[in-house]
Amino acid sequence: MNYETLYNTIQQYSQNAESSFLANIPTFVQECEQRVYTAVLFPALRKNVTGVINASIPYLSAPSDYLSTYSLACVDSSGNYTYLLNKDVNFIRQAFPNPSNTGQPGYYALFGPTVSSGTISTNLSFLLGPTPDTAYTAELHYFYFPVSIVQGQITTISVTSSGAGTYTPGLYVNVPLSYTGSGSGIGAYGDILVTGTSGTQVITFTLQNGGNFYNVNDALTVASNYIGGTGSGLTMNVTAISNPTGTSWLGNNFDPVLLYGSLREAILYMKGEQDMVKYYEDKFQEALQLAIKLGNGLERGDAYRNGQTKLNINLKGNVVS
Repeated sequence: MNYETLYNTIQQYSQNAESSFLANIPTFVQECEQRVYTAVLFPALRKNVTGVINASIPYLSAPSDYLSTYSLACVDSSGNYTYLLNKDVNFIRQAFPNPSNTGQPGYYALFGPTVSSGTISTNLSFLLGPTPDTAYTAELHYFYFPVSIVQGQITTISVTSSGAGTYTPGLYVNVPLSYTGSGSGIGAYGDILVTGTSGTQVITFTLQNGGNFYNVNDALTVASNYIGGTGSGLTMNVTAISNPTGTSWLGNNFDPVLLYGSLREAILYMKGEQDMVKYYEDKFQEALQLAIKLGNGLERGDAYRNGQTKLNINLKGNVVS
């Protein structure tokens, strides 16, 4: 199931074509995806990446799509692997209280974002212990959050014209975007800050929601009634979108959990009857249990790492441990 099929199915099941409902379908889908990906560790959704552990720096940045660690290895110049043990931050701080005391790292802890030049990174980081004495190669095997199935969400947009007229200064939040011409995208909105006076006016746009079904180079604008009722000529250009094909691993391999989870969110949005909310939640849980058997059961019986979920799977009356 691709995103267009999922989008149309949600609309048909819900029998709702109201514009605000359609604009929120990406939110329904992504809420469902988060529930699924945090409940099931599908073996197919693992990544293995390498990076550099720098000498005298005890921090190692995690990938932007990182969710949890399977293993973190420190590889020396001879190619020897040392797998780091996961500990709490307080253990590393107590065991290695002086960061200037260096050695080959043997432990790591999930530390949180780091600060560089006054800017807080959005990525998590690892704290290594002890502080590396020289440069090493890091090999991280981890569970990641895959790209959402939502098709054509705006990720980058730029203001191409601040407008020929004079807009009313102020901060305007959750301003919906519209096309200067024609286009298929819906649901994108953001915050607009208008400062200055005529001739020196500055307009800043901050994207808050990327909507869906947009394309690169779409030309967008906002209606003046959303930003003070005056001015004209503001135009923006879509420079990047996510998932232009509208496909995902979950959509291709296990779509029932996506459909019923999204419908549950849709019913909640419409303030539906509790029996309907329960119905779709039950259908979602039914599909989720099958997904858990696939992700946490099959292919896990011989897992080495202690702590990974291992389920007994009944296949045609035979139990596979």
